[in-house]
Formats: sequence, structure tokens, C-alpha cells
Amino acid sequence: MTIFIIQILNSLFYAAVLFLIAAGLSLIYGVMRIVNLAHGSLYALGAYVSAWVVGGAVGHAMSGALGLAGALLLLPIGAVVIAAVGALIEPTLLRPLYRRPEEYHLLITFGLLMILEDAMKLLFGGTPLSAGSIMDSMGSIPIGRLLYPTYNLVVVAIGLIAALGLWWFIYRTRFGVILRATSQDRRMAAALGLNVGRVYVQAFAIGCFMAGLGGAVVVPAQAAVLGMGVEALVLAFVVVVIGGLGSLEGALVGALIVSLVRTAGIQFFPEIELAVLYLIATAVLLIRPTGLFGRA
Repeated sequence: MTIFIIQILNSLFYAAVLFLIAAGLSLIYGVMRIVNLAHGSLYALGAYVSAWVVGGAVGHAMSGALGLAGALLLLPIGAVVIAAVGALIEPTLLRPLYRRPEEYHLLITFGLLMILEDAMKLLFGGTPLSAGSIMDSMGSIPIGRLLYPTYNLVVVAIGLIAALGLWWFIYRTRFGVILRATSQDRRMAAALGLNVGRVYVQAFAIGCFMAGLGGAVVVPAQAAVLGMGVEALVLAFVVVVIGGLGSLEGALVGALIVSLVRTAGIQFFPEIELAVLYLIATAVLLIRPTGLFGRA
């Protein structure tokens, strides 16, 4: 029974991280109709930046002055940096291509993926970076005869707060109304006087912030390594295929399904773990081509 509880908690931890990545990917597609192939690399860059800041001189100074609270305050810096990077990418690289076919979007974001991977290798080298001091400082809680990291529960709470906050932001604020109006009819929104360019910059920055936040919260539990962005991108696409690209609810449900199946797969059938995820995604596409919550 203890092992089962721990597996469920591991699934929720992994689902929280996957949701943060997939929600940003879905938001960008839902507003701008761009499939951002560089999204996983932005997640990885957020992980690297947060690990570098927490483990650097500033991080040690903050930890010495404020203890665990200081390190936790520095952790989201990676997400803020990635949001700023996104705010630069949208007007310079993506905006000139909006009137062109979708193949151009795929090519430019794939090129950006390759550039970011090389940039991370140049800036941080091949040595993994970690903010494991945060996880060690928070300790563990007893579950039966075993101990479970307290930090993992914090990540689950962050994922839940992010889901509720993003839902409130999109469906209960004035900017959320503008965002949805722009996503449904860009030309009509512009004709009504909305600054579509500014909305696109903000939407892309928020989507990138979510990816960076996913990377930031994962580094205390998992080191930032080269290639982690590609794996995250593949799993995020499985999530949005199952849940529906452009749907916030779909990102949440898809993340839960993928994390539960993957956790069970690692435990019981590791040889075909990814194959099972792809089979589930294929079955969903055959029954509902737009995903469980997607709209045509």
C-alpha cells in the first residue's frame, strides 16, 4: 500500500511539471496558431538558469542570509528570464512569418531549438547543474515505512496553483477576454482597436514563462542536463495530442494521463513505456482527432 501511495505521489509530481510545459505550449498555439518546437529547449534553459542562480554566488549569499526562503525566492528567476527571451523571440523571429504557411513556423522554431541547445552547451558546458540543496533542506515526510521528499509535494501544489491561476487569468480577467477574442478572430480584434501585436508578445511570453517555470521547479529534484528539452518536448506533445492542442483543460487531463501511465510503465513494463503512451495518443486521435478537449 505504501508503494502504491508513493507511485501516485510521483505521478502527481510528474504531472505538475508536464502540465506547466504543456499549458504554455497549448496557450501559444491557442492564441497564435504556432506549434513551438523550441518549447522544450526553453524549458531546459529555464532549468539551467535557475540551477545556475541558486548554485552560484548570489544563491549562496541569499541562502546564507535568508536560509531556505532565499533559495526558494531565487528559483523562479529562470522562468522570468525565459519570459523575457520569449518577449524578444516573438516580434523578431515569429511575427514576420505569420502570413506565411505553417511550415515556416515549424522550420524557424526547429532552428531555434538547435540554436538554444548549442547556446546552453556554450554557456553552461556539459556538466549537469542542480539546485538539490533546496530539496535537501526541505527534508522528507514519513509515508508508512518509507520517506518521501517534501519538495515533491511543493511542486504538486505549485502545479495546482498554476492551473487555477491560469484558468482565472484566461477566463476571469479583461486581458483573458482580449486574449480569447484575438485567438478566435485576429482581424476582427484588430478592427475593433485591439493591439494584436502586443497581445501576441504577452501571450508568447506567458507561454514561455510556463515552460521556464517547469524547468525551474524540476531542478531541485532533477539536474539540468543537455538534451532534457527534447525529451520534455516529446512528452508535452503527447500530452497536448491526448488533451487537445490549445485547451487548458486538455493540458491538465493529458498531463495526468501521461504521468500515471509513465509511472506505471517505469514500474511494471519499462521496455514498452513510451510505446504505450504513443498507442494511447494514437487511439485518442482515431476517436477524437482534435483530442479529448480540443476544438476543430
